[in-house]
Amino acid sequence: MKIGIVGLGLMGGSFGKALKKYGLASSIVGYDHNKNHQNEALSLKLVDKIVDLDELITSDIIVLSIPVDAIVDFMPKLIPSAKYNSTIIDFGSTKETIVRSIPKELKHNYIPAHPMTGTEKFGPSAAIDELYENKTMVLCDIENTNEIHRNRAIKIFSHLNMKLVFMNSHEHDIHACYMSHLPHAISFALANMVMNHETPKDIISLAAGGFKDMSRIAKSSPNMWCDIFRQNRINLLEGLEMYEKQISNIKLMLQQEDYKEIEEWMAKSNTLHDIL
Repeated sequence: MKIGIVGLGLMGGSFGKALKKYGLASSIVGYDHNKNHQNEALSLKLVDKIVDLDELITSDIIVLSIPVDAIVDFMPKLIPSAKYNSTIIDFGSTKETIVRSIPKELKHNYIPAHPMTGTEKFGPSAAIDELYENKTMVLCDIENTNEIHRNRAIKIFSHLNMKLVFMNSHEHDIHACYMSHLPHAISFALANMVMNHETPKDIISLAAGGFKDMSRIAKSSPNMWCDIFRQNRINLLEGLEMYEKQISNIKLMLQQEDYKEIEEWMAKSNTLHDIL
């Protein structure tokens, strides 16, 4: 099969590496608006060649690994790919807005997917081996997708030993908010708070493992994450309200010097890693 990847950064580039490692494509072509990304992806051998839109739409499978707003904007350009019976898969971190935006011509060809993996880095040089192997891939609202396209997607993800989870896009966006989008918002907030309160000299001298762990994902692409926050705005607002209640709770316990309650509150949070 010929597989076309739109967006050659961390997600798209790493997917190209995985396809090559497991021999899942006869040809891997890339499409990216950034000329530097095109050249870098070729030099890193993430794809076999860079193509224009006319050639991209003839691919057997087209993977959209671009920011979520860009996915919505790009969909109409792929309408001609329906006549080639192309399978279209997006890797967006939000799903409900994307699913609502699928053109009617593509609805039976389209697989809304979210790989639950990634790093805070971006661009072709961020592509890494084994980003996808043994990770979870969420597939949303694929009941109306034609069987050939469902099978193509499932076959590829299964070859990468990914755990497949099926749910509707509304449920996905709620879960993704609490386990991905809200943690990013908190990390951005923590980084800004420290930057506003501490001098660069003190940050360099005193920042230890806990702060570095919690602030790591604040290095993520602002452009990409602003789009995600926009598309999942309602769920994120609800999540932030719940988080504010937790902060208010610990604040009150400190004011009341209720250290037994604080210890029990911390112990409850420890049980999360019994699940993980």
